[in-house]
Amino acid sequence: MRLYGPRTNILKIKKKIMPKYPKYFDLQEFLTSSTARQKSIENMPSWEIVEHLLELAFFLDDLREEWGSGIHVSSGLRVEVLNKAVGGVDTSVHKIGYAADIQPANGKFDDFVEFIKNWAIDKKYDQIIIESKGKTKWVHIGLYNQQHMQRKKLFNMTVK
Repeated sequence: MRLYGPRTNILKIKKKIMPKYPKYFDLQEFLTSSTARQKSIENMPSWEIVEHLLELAFFLDDLREEWGSGIHVSSGLRVEVLNKAVGGVDTSVHKIGYAADIQPANGKFDDFVEFIKNWAIDKKYDQIIIESKGKTKWVHIGLYNQQHMQRKKLFNMTVK
């Protein structure tokens, strides 16, 4: 079951079903994808995935609050066909709304990474991966894995 179609007003949905909403992140940030737009892929969540995205957004709200500066979501939800289009792995929790790739809005990536490493010490999460591909760098935050586990893995990875 789809929550809404491409012409539905996100704000109307937000007011109707979500009395408490994340302070810094909007659901639309987790749905926007240039690849989906270019390839005409409908990247829309089910109700269950909306709940996952909201849980992720509240987790990222805490990070944003403590970081004290903006955070850009470069990748959030990826429906199956979008995940394949961007070369995502089959086990990606982007597909179920439990992952986001983020970057600091102020461009201070190295400071952001060090901050996250300290911030995450007492947090519950599955994976925090410091990723890079060429000159592009981002942090992958996975709240749960496919088995709904939170393993607290933090590591670096270079994407080819």
